[in-house]
Parts: sequence; structure tokens; C-alpha cells
Amino acid sequence: EAYGATRDETRKNKVRFIPEEPLQNACAPKMTVSENLAFRTFDLKSDGKDAIWLNKGSMKKRASALISDFKVKTASSSSPIAALSGGNVQRAVLARELTGDVDLLIVSNPCFGLDFSAVAEIRARIMKARNLGAAVLLLSEDLDELLEMSDRIMVISEGKLVYETPARSADIGVIGAHMAGHH
Repeated sequence: EAYGATRDETRKNKVRFIPEEPLQNACAPKMTVSENLAFRTFDLKSDGKDAIWLNKGSMKKRASALISDFKVKTASSSSPIAALSGGNVQRAVLARELTGDVDLLIVSNPCFGLDFSAVAEIRARIMKARNLGAAVLLLSEDLDELLEMSDRIMVISEGKLVYETPARSADIGVIGAHMAGHH
């Protein structure tokens, strides 16, 4: 288990996650887009205090704003999130995870299998979070993505840190060799 904190602890510590294959790993596929967008805040009032009752109207209003802000293409906030394309599921998860204060963002293969326009927007959103002060731990097998988005690159092989370099002076061949276990 990489990070065993409770939901309250992740909220308090401002830790957010964008896992690989978000439909399977960060969503409830049969639930609506609105409900999935509310996973971080459904039990809070607008002032941040604990809520006793769910406020569906507030959830839908917030979902509509996030859908607009993050350009999530969906027929309705009431559509099942599984009806969205991969890029739009990723945008929805980004909307949920990047809204509010974020101190640590853990991202795994954020652009795998997405079209060019989705890749550009998702990378820009992650970089914006970094530029606003979030520490970003980017886990990826895409060397171009790592070089474009990272300040430092570290390679872990067989559970050990085997290579580390500043991204600006990184050599793709050396990184690739370490990723392949040749160290």
C-alpha cells in the first residue's frame, strides 16, 4: 500500500491522487458525473464544515461549474461517468482532484491512451497545480512526458532508486537503460 491515509487525513494534508486508468481506479462507473465529482466534498457544507445531509442541488451546481471549467464533454451531469470518453473521464477526475488547495499531487500515467488535445490540456492542468505550489509526484513510462513535465527524474528499479538527474540535463538513452534494468 503506497499511501494508507484515511480520507480525512488526505483532505487535511491536501493530498490528491490521479491514478492510472481513472474510470476503474478513481470513479464509480455506474454513478453519475455529478456524484463522481462530489467524492471529495459530498460530506461538507460550503463553509467546509461537516454536513449531516447530502445536498444534491449543491452537488449538481458544483458539478456544472467543474464540467464547464475543465471542459468535460458530457450529455449531462446526470449521465453515468462510464458514458464519457477516456479523456473526459480524466478531465472529470482532474476537476475533482485539483479543485481546492493541493499540497501534494500524485499522478500515474496521466495521459496514457488519450488524444493529442486531451494530453495537452491535462499536462497544462498538472503544471498549473505545480506552479500554484503543489508538489507533483509524476509516475510515468513516457519519457517525453517525464522530460516535459519534470524538474527531476528518478528511476526506481526492483524497489530501489537507481538513477537521479535534473530533467534539463537528462539523457533519454541513460534513463531508458536504467528503466530497463541496465544499471
